[in-house]
Amino acid sequence: MTEKLFYQDSHLEEFTARVISCEWEEKRGCYGIVLDRTCFFPEEGGQYADSGIIQEVAIEDVQEKDGVIVHYGKSAIDTGTEVVGHIDFKERLSKMQQHTGEHIVSGLVNRHFGYDNVGFHLGKELVTMDFNGSFTQEQLQMIEQEANEAVVRNLAVQTDYPSKEELEKMDYRSKKELSGQVRIVTVPGYDVCACCAPHVKHTGEIGMIRLIDAARHKGGTRVTMVCGFRALEDYRAKENNILGISRLLSAKPYETAEAVRRLQREGQQWKDKLFRMQSRYLEQKLEELSASGQTEGGSKENILLFEEELDKNAARRFVDVGMHRCSGICGIFLGNDRQGYQYILGSQSVNLRDFLKKFHEEFSGKGGGKPEMVQGTILGMRSELERWMLSLK
Repeated sequence: MTEKLFYQDSHLEEFTARVISCEWEEKRGCYGIVLDRTCFFPEEGGQYADSGIIQEVAIEDVQEKDGVIVHYGKSAIDTGTEVVGHIDFKERLSKMQQHTGEHIVSGLVNRHFGYDNVGFHLGKELVTMDFNGSFTQEQLQMIEQEANEAVVRNLAVQTDYPSKEELEKMDYRSKKELSGQVRIVTVPGYDVCACCAPHVKHTGEIGMIRLIDAARHKGGTRVTMVCGFRALEDYRAKENNILGISRLLSAKPYETAEAVRRLQREGQQWKDKLFRMQSRYLEQKLEELSASGQTEGGSKENILLFEEELDKNAARRFVDVGMHRCSGICGIFLGNDRQGYQYILGSQSVNLRDFLKKFHEEFSGKGGGKPEMVQGTILGMRSELERWMLSLK
C-alpha cells in the first residue's frame, strides 16, 4: 500500500520516497514507477491525475491499483533508490479550487432543490456537473451568489474518516456505493460529501466561483463552472472579445449587444432588399425566356437558368412560377463548372422523383423532394447539362 501524503497535507509540493519497483509496461510504452509514499494524486473520482517530476523523470500519468499508486514516465529509476518528487502545484491548486467549489455548488443545489449531482468531470479547462433536475437562470444566479458568499467567509474545510457506526448516522452526499473506509469532506454549513480528492484548506483559497453555462442533459441539467484562476482567465478572454467587438462596432463595451442587434436588423433589411431585387430580375428573365420560346440551354419544353449565386427563396419562386409556363421542366442551377451546381427543378408533367435516378447517375448527384419539385447537388459542365436536358423527350 502506498502512503498517500496528499491526505496528510494537500498543499505539499515536494517529498522524498524510496522506489519499490519500476517495470516497463508495453501497452503504455513507458515505465510504471511505484514508491513507498507519494503526494501525486492519481486519476480518480472524475479528476485527472497530478503531473510533476520524480528524480528528473517527467510523470505523465498516475493510477491507483488496489491501494498501490503507479507513476508513469518514459525513463526508469533503479529499485531501492531514494528519490525526490515534485508535483506541479499550480495545477494541483487549480484542481482543488475547482473541486471544492463543486462541493459548495452541489451542496447548495441539493439543499435548495433536492437535486443530486449524478455526474462530475474536472477537466484541464472546465468543470461539468450533471444534476437530475432543471433550473431557471435566476435560480442558478442565486446558487452562484451563495457559493461566492461561502468563499468570502473563508471557512475551514474539514476532512474526517468516520467509523461505520458514525457513518450510518451521518447525512452526506455520495455519487456511488461505498465500501471500506470512507473519507468525508465537509464545508461547514454548505456541504458534507464522501470524496477521495485533495481540497483547499479554507474556502477563501477557491477564489471566484462562476457558473458559465447550463444545458439540458439526459433529462437533467449539465452545469459548466470555473473557479479561481480559471475564472480569472475566463473573464479576461471574454473581456478581450468584448473589447474587440466594441472597437469593430464603434460601441461602448456594455452596449455591444444592442449594437449587434442593430447590425442584425440592418443586415436583414439588406437581405430583404436583395431578395426583392433578385426576384424582379428573375421575373424579367422568366418573361424574356417565355416570350421568346427559347431558354438558356433549354427548349420550348424546358426552361433552364444558370446563375453563380442567388437567394434560395428567390430561386425557388422562379421555379414555382416557371413550371407553369413550360410543358416540361423548369430548372435553376446555382454554381459553376468547377465546384458543381445546386439545383431546383419543378414540373407539372414529369415525375421528378423518377427523373432524378438517371439525372444523378449521369452527374454524380444527390438530392430529393416531391414528384413535382426536387432539389439537390450535381457535378458536371454546364454544356453537358444543357445537352443532356435538350435530349430529353
